[in-house]
Formats: sequence, C-alpha cells, structure tokens
Amino acid sequence: MITILETSALNTVQDLGRPGYRNLGVGTSGVMDHVALQVGNILLHNQPGDACIELQTYPFVLRFETAGSFAVTGIDADITLDGTPVLPWSVMTAAPEQMLRVGQPRAGARGYVCIAGGIDVPVVLGSRSTQLRGSFGGMDGRPLEAGDTLKTSGVTTPVAGYGAVPPTSILAAPGGQDSTVINLRAIPATDYALFTAQAHERLWHTQWRITPQSNRVGYRLSGAPLELHQRVELRSYGIVPGIVQVPPAGEPIVQLADANTAGGYPRIVTVIEADLWRLAQARIGARIRFHECTHQQGVAAMAPIEAYLDDLRMMVAHYRKSALRRTGAKPGDKA
Repeated sequence: MITILETSALNTVQDLGRPGYRNLGVGTSGVMDHVALQVGNILLHNQPGDACIELQTYPFVLRFETAGSFAVTGIDADITLDGTPVLPWSVMTAAPEQMLRVGQPRAGARGYVCIAGGIDVPVVLGSRSTQLRGSFGGMDGRPLEAGDTLKTSGVTTPVAGYGAVPPTSILAAPGGQDSTVINLRAIPATDYALFTAQAHERLWHTQWRITPQSNRVGYRLSGAPLELHQRVELRSYGIVPGIVQVPPAGEPIVQLADANTAGGYPRIVTVIEADLWRLAQARIGARIRFHECTHQQGVAAMAPIEAYLDDLRMMVAHYRKSALRRTGAKPGDKA
C-alpha cells in the first residue's frame, strides 16, 4: 500500500489501455509510453498489463505503507528514497514508511512509477486505466491527489539492484541521432492525396513545434499551414493513436492515448506504432519531424522493440535466478 504525499495535476493510474470499446465511444486510454511501462513490469516480474502511476507533472512524492519493490522508468530525473539517490530504470525495494520522491526530468516528459504486483484499483471495462474525459477507471476517474491511498498486491521481490538500459540508448532513432529534434516515421493516410504538393513538401521538411495546447488527447503542432486542393467535407471515421488530422487552420494534430473515437478532419499521415513512445516523451515546445515510410516498414519497425524487450526478459530471468540461488530465497518470498 502507498500514500500520495505530493502531486500536481494530471498524474494518473494507467495500464496498457482499454481496447475493444471504441464502437461504444470509449477510447483506449492507457499509458502514453507503452515501452516504459513494459520495461518497468519486466524488471519487477509483473504481469504485462499491471497498472502503474503515470507522471506528467512534478515533483511527485509517495510513502510506502508496506514494503514494496519499485522501478521508475520513462525519464531521467533526480529520484530519491528517503533522500538516498535512486537510479531510474532500476529495481529497488522500499521499507514501510520510506518516501519516494521524483523530481523534474532532465530528459523525457512522462515518468512511470511501477510497483511490484501493480497498482490495485477496480477493473472497469477490462482495464485499470484512468479515463479522464469519462471520469471512470483509475482512482475514481480523476487525477491523483495528495492523501490518496492506493493498494498494491503486497508482493515484493527479494532481488533488487539491477536495471535496464533505457530504450533511447538501444533503439536507433529514425533520421539519425539529433537531440534537438524528435524524428517520427509516418505512413501517408487516406486523405493524403487531397493535400497540395506544397503541403506534402512542408509536411516532410518542416520541424513542427508542439504547442501548449497539447495533452493526452493529442499534440497540436505549430508550423506553416497545410493546404488542401479544395475544401472537403468528410464523413466521420474511427480514430486510433498516431493519426495526424489537419483542421481548417492547416496546423496538424497528432491523436494520442486519449484520442477521440471518431473524427472528420482530413487525415494526412499516421505515425507508426513503433514511434509513439518517442512522441510520448516529447515536451511542450519540442520540435518533431516526420519521415515517410511504407506500411511494411512500419510493421517491421516493431521488431527491434520486441527484441529489446525479449533481451530484457532474458536478462531479468537470469539475474533473478542467480540472485535467488545465492541468497537461498524463493521466488514467492517476501523481502
């Protein structure tokens, strides 16, 4: 069990999402950075879909009421346990009454506090994710507040002190390494041909800036407007994260985890699933650039991510087995 001592707006309980209900007008929600959550759950020997706390604003402080192993992934930040520095992307075990503090990130935007066994909140429509627009899931459908108490499974691991190499250090960025620009691969979408040749040129060569009018629903981008050959009216269509819509003003919107389930603005491209985690870690004011790819290339881009996660699973399994053998502990033992 943990108690939230300090938190700002928009920090919520999330898991891998709520698929299968878009036909009923219910979006998927879930974490913005699926890779960071999967890394945390692998490190802690959790189930893949166990829930965590997604941090968007800082500082964040919680107190462990019972012993618990944890990992903070997604960001590089000053993280302390009772004042002692803790490495991100690594497993530690807290004793009762110890306080975990996560400061402002040096790199990345969204942090994930993963607890052994996961955060135990009611399952709503197959998920523990918070759906803020519908006010359900997570902690009563709202952001976390100071004083909230969250149940955990009570499971702790007798093994700690190991971690993962962050995905940014392993997975090659499209367009090369450039710390000033976030490069994203995108596939021309259904309405791509409705835009002018000049709009196509601007789309692929503009460094788009993420505006303050951005959130988990979508990132609004600032840059030279993208123009249509002629004004069109489209029937509403289904929305998934990654679709880039262009409203009448001509500045794109990238749909994200809390995207609407339907929309009618022209679709110019779709950011591939393999790059959505990079977009999730982009801060307001950051610049992004789109790189054209095919559907086949987009599907193939998931392979390095799966290989990275598989390698991590193998490493964690070997490390835990070796450590348990040395200590004489059993996998189900409490720390």
